[in-house]
Amino acid sequence: MEIDEITEFIESLGGVLTLAPGPGSGFPEIAWGDKFFYYAPDGQVPTRTQPFATIVTGNYPDDTTSNLDRPGVFRLNINPGRDAFARQLGHTPRDTADHPADASKPDTWIPHPIYASAGWLAVVNPASGTEAMAKELLTTAHARARAAYDRRADRPV
Repeated sequence: MEIDEITEFIESLGGVLTLAPGPGSGFPEIAWGDKFFYYAPDGQVPTRTQPFATIVTGNYPDDTTSNLDRPGVFRLNINPGRDAFARQLGHTPRDTADHPADASKPDTWIPHPIYASAGWLAVVNPASGTEAMAKELLTTAHARARAAYDRRADRPV
């Protein structure tokens, strides 16, 4: 799966706002080339919430274990929730330390190097071994983000 293919799939789920930092975007240069996906049918970045999926194309100071500074390497990060995390990896987010994973290995599901405790999964350069599950997990994460958006919209202001 290529970045554009993943982006197209996510956006096809509906109501998705994609932030794609680049020169002139106001985002720090370290984020240029990355993508952040929110459920936001009104086109506004939701406050007090994180994206339901991201694509990162380089290392961040506190996130280097995937070795993303290699040419052509990126990581898809998905927040499908703790239950989906446990189904996919066979252990809970809380038990991640007991199940070490090579965070730089392509086409392999791993706990997110920083956000595993919140139920985030990740895969470096998803391909045939992870594509079908990536689409399923992205659909789950999108549905969760939509439900959260709808709950917020139902609250009185």
